[in-house]
Amino acid sequence: MVRCFSDAPVPAQVLDRVLDAARRGPSAGFCQGVDLLVLEGRAQTQQFFELTSDPEFLAAPGTLPGVFRAPVIVVPLGDPLVYVSRYAEEDKARSALAGVPAERWPSPFWLVDSSFSVMLLLLAATDNGLSALFFGLHRDPGQLLARLGVPERKQVIGAVALGYKEPTGSSGAVTVTGSPARRPRRRLDEVVHRGRW
Repeated sequence: MVRCFSDAPVPAQVLDRVLDAARRGPSAGFCQGVDLLVLEGRAQTQQFFELTSDPEFLAAPGTLPGVFRAPVIVVPLGDPLVYVSRYAEEDKARSALAGVPAERWPSPFWLVDSSFSVMLLLLAATDNGLSALFFGLHRDPGQLLARLGVPERKQVIGAVALGYKEPTGSSGAVTVTGSPARRPRRRLDEVVHRGRW
């Protein structure tokens, strides 16, 4: 994850390759109920941050200006109606989710599929020479989504900033900052539980 972007634009063909990879993730029932709202250029990205961030955060001296320079913001949008409708179809009649309203799904597949899409987006960005940052939103995105014509039923898990990393000096060495600089990564034997806990 990168928190300091240059404002260099992302070429259209590079962005399209990354977005195309993101649409190919696993999809429950092959619903394909994830959309990607892509905001490009300073006017659109600035509007995004203004409408999804607390004013105190934007005004704080510790705010990361490098994130605000990212030339592309991608907002993944999951659609519960697509999944509920799909699991009401005849070939899903034996599913435990058939006829279950969205608010009672134990695992909202539209959010799971959105997460898969984001992971593919992040991996494709790296493969295409871009840097990326997934981040949660500090405010309800409803105002932004309404302004951009997004149907109300769509659900957001966060957003991804895309662009090129701001050069950090002539050495090209990567400096680890933020939480990874202070917290060690858990060891494999702490994460993997073979056969039982």
